[in-house]
Amino acid sequence: MQTDNRLFDDFVKFVNGAAGTVAGMAREGSEAARERTREWLGGLDFVSREEFEATKAMAAAARDEAEILKARITALEAQLAGNTPATPKAAD
Repeated sequence: MQTDNRLFDDFVKFVNGAAGTVAGMAREGSEAARERTREWLGGLDFVSREEFEATKAMAAAARDEAEILKARITALEAQLAGNTPATPKAAD
């Protein structure tokens, strides 16, 4: 048995409209909070993963080069200590 109650229909329309409005406000609030978080994190000078990996590779290459130069210096010092004239090596 179905009744034709206009007051009940108006109330249901009002609740549906309010629910849609509340859902929209929640969505906008979430987006605004996400945007503020991005702005806040952007100002903290974080580096990206790509920048970190590139810097890490450069540091490893510099460390390898330092080890090679250290070995060359040690060899030259040994030659000087033995009074053997050092012969210059060709640049790699």
